[in-house]
Amino acid sequence: MKLSLPKSYTRKIARAIAEFELIEEGDNILVGFSGGKDSSLLLYALATLQKSMGINFKVSALTIDLGFEEDAEFKEMKDYCKKLEIPYYIERTKISEIITDEATKNPCAKCAYFRKGAISKFMKEGGFNKIAYGHHYDDAVETFLMSILYSGQVKTFEPKSYLDNSDIYVIRPLLYLREQETREAKKITEFEPIPSPCPHDGETKREEIKQLLRSFDDSKQIFYNVAAAMREGAPLQLWPQELADKEVLEKTNKLWKG
Repeated sequence: MKLSLPKSYTRKIARAIAEFELIEEGDNILVGFSGGKDSSLLLYALATLQKSMGINFKVSALTIDLGFEEDAEFKEMKDYCKKLEIPYYIERTKISEIITDEATKNPCAKCAYFRKGAISKFMKEGGFNKIAYGHHYDDAVETFLMSILYSGQVKTFEPKSYLDNSDIYVIRPLLYLREQETREAKKITEFEPIPSPCPHDGETKREEIKQLLRSFDDSKQIFYNVAAAMREGAPLQLWPQELADKEVLEKTNKLWKG
């Protein structure tokens, strides 16, 4: 399979790798391969860059089998990795039994927690030092808004982060690509994305934020305004830190005693 990325894709991915120092000499990188449009593009991009970059690094793919389908074979994903000449691994789990239990609250958060645990264990045993995820620009902006609206915190995920409890790095090389670009990438990768078997797919807070962003008349400019606000150094004007109830009461009493 001849690998080739359009210049527009290469430029954005190369910028992310260089700006955030995502890939270094001797890295042993594991890609979280779900079979979706983002992770399949990420695999293709890293397999392509592996042949053109001036440093040596290894790339492998891992699928966490959540257990929704008994004895799932993942044939299309195996064939895809074989074409890319990338080692492919499957880690079988029973996560589906936990997140589909009616008593389980926040199934998506629970799923993410257990998946991270399974990935960390696999990486430690296999000698991998970095896990690469296919998060794109829209994911980052949506996460930023979700954090503000649903948890009252101003934060999003980082391009590169270190997990000291696992001694691994998380990297996101597709961070400058818009979701539309990853959606159109199947023309490049020749891989048809595989629908998620999860019953909660598409019923998330993230989907609500996607629809919110699309609802604005000038959605493109608003998207980039939010993206600019995520950067360190952006103007930040916040209220003072909230006082404890006791302090507020003391101040209030002083005023009214007068």
